[in-house]
Amino acid sequence: MPDNQVDPSGNTEAFRAFNRTTPDDAAPSKMPYIVGGAVAVLLIALVAWLVL
Repeated sequence: MPDNQVDPSGNTEAFRAFNRTTPDDAAPSKMPYIVGGAVAVLLIALVAWLVL
C-alpha cells in the first residue's frame, strides 16, 4: 500500500516547500506591543502617583 503523505524532511526541496507554507510566519504577533504599551502606561501612572 503506497504512503500518500510525503515526509518534508525526506529531501531538501520538500522541506523548503514545507517551511514556506507554515502559518506561523503569516502575520507577526502584536502581543509584544500590547504588553509593552500596558507596562509603559502603568509605569507612567506609578511615577505620576509617586510625584503627587
